[in-house]
Amino acid sequence: MEIYELIRSDRRTLAVEITRDGRVLVRAPRRLSQAAIDGFLSRHEAWIARQLEKRRAAPPPPEPTAAEIAALKDRARAVLPEKVALWARRMGVTPTGVKITSARKRYGRTSLCFSCFLMNCPEPAIDLVVVHELCHIRVKNHGPAFYTLLERYLPDYRERKKLLR
Repeated sequence: MEIYELIRSDRRTLAVEITRDGRVLVRAPRRLSQAAIDGFLSRHEAWIARQLEKRRAAPPPPEPTAAEIAALKDRARAVLPEKVALWARRMGVTPTGVKITSARKRYGRTSLCFSCFLMNCPEPAIDLVVVHELCHIRVKNHGPAFYTLLERYLPDYRERKKLLR
């Protein structure tokens, strides 16, 4: 097994992440035994190896400059509020606001907060994230009711989700 960094916290689940720079992060509940962590890592060893190989074969692009981030935020401010309003009307929901950040992983919340990096995605993927976040106004989790609602508005959401990767 590759060397990894272990981060313990008050979380309930165990997760492994490959960072942009190719480090292996393992996030674990505080009280989970080392044996359970080792077992998890051995079951996911092939996946970890594949992800690390992908990182080595195609390193991530350089970090965007402040000017590039500002341009993405400007574009997001021009595009997203209009999309949110359109889809909110169709869905009969009212978000409490729209905020644009430079977060890398989280795209939105109840008071909708979108990452400016969403602007690097194709239009169908942007619509997916907008509708996904609006669905959370009605259904707060990712259970069956959430996906039923999402599918009602975007029957092709599975294909759109692939565009986010």
